[in-house]
Amino acid sequence: MEQLLQPSFLYALDRLALVSRRTRAGTFKGERKSPKRGGSVEFADFREYSPGDDFRQIDWNAYARLERLFLRLFVEEEDATVHIIVDASQSMDWGEPRKWIYAQRVAAALGYIALVGMDRLIGAAITYTPTLPYIPFPPHRSKKQAIAWFDWLANLQPGGQVSPASALMQYAATMRRAGPLIVISDLMDDGWRDGIQRLAENRYEVTLLHLLAPQELDPELEGDLKLMDSESTASVEITADFDLLSRYRARVQTWQNEWQQFCAARAINYALIETSQPFEELVMSFLRKRGILK
Repeated sequence: MEQLLQPSFLYALDRLALVSRRTRAGTFKGERKSPKRGGSVEFADFREYSPGDDFRQIDWNAYARLERLFLRLFVEEEDATVHIIVDASQSMDWGEPRKWIYAQRVAAALGYIALVGMDRLIGAAITYTPTLPYIPFPPHRSKKQAIAWFDWLANLQPGGQVSPASALMQYAATMRRAGPLIVISDLMDDGWRDGIQRLAENRYEVTLLHLLAPQELDPELEGDLKLMDSESTASVEITADFDLLSRYRARVQTWQNEWQQFCAARAINYALIETSQPFEELVMSFLRKRGILK
């Protein structure tokens, strides 16, 4: 089994954190700001003393000035639920560098960062299965669970036609805790739009990583060719000339622009990623500039 992330790279990931734009109430102690008031070291507010309150939280300086008892309140730090959804359809098993390997590594890094941050991690792989629309990774928490996450990703196999709309709608209906949610996909099925729409409606804080191979963005084709859909096996014969390739690039650009507009209208963080981008540069620089990591 190929190692997704090198140990030396994991040390660098220990210093990163997933960005959450919303404050949520969690279940366990973690490193996210919560709307609750508790006992961390970050000051939040004052309130008047009531009988039964902890004397240790009284602000005696305020009492000396105002001759009234006030408590100092602090921001409670709790965990978030981080969701990572990976497209494991047949179309991901293509390209140079291969989209599927790249997606596995991105998911591995982001999941590891969530676990290091003491967040609860839940995963799903959208792939063909006889009985389920996706393969689940049940909730895990703490850095010690990173091996389970890596093993789950490494054992996934892309394949078959999928139904991303029904899979994401079922996921949204099943998962009780909304939170930061990252989708990693080439978006080659029209159903992704309806599924992501449902996630946004269910108060998930969606980040969409649109993963494409260089050959999909700028193909180097020439002459008479027969192209076959990797999922449906439908084929079409073409003559690859300058005019055809120019129209193809224009259509791809229009497609990207439509996804950008779709995401912008729903407060979804959209990022186009080409698999030729060096992986460490993607994680340590690109994702931080896009406000996905900090």
